[in-house]
Amino acid sequence: MIQININEAKAKLSKYTKMVKAGETVILCDRNKPFAEIRPLDRWGNAPRVFGLSKGMFNLGPEFFQADAEIEKMFHGE
Repeated sequence: MIQININEAKAKLSKYTKMVKAGETVILCDRNKPFAEIRPLDRWGNAPRVFGLSKGMFNLGPEFFQADAEIEKMFHGE
């Protein structure tokens, strides 16, 4: 874990983003007082997404499944 002040983070952002991508945690400080943490996200790209996470959260009406006439003409012609 490394602590850096805001000015240094702005000046060397690409350096610190590479460190975070490599698994390092960076603590942002304002006048040497820590206020935020930048760390890699485990969930992006590592874990497969599970089907059905939104089940029951909303309902789709039957009109959702009806084909749009204009788009249907584009596929099948006049």
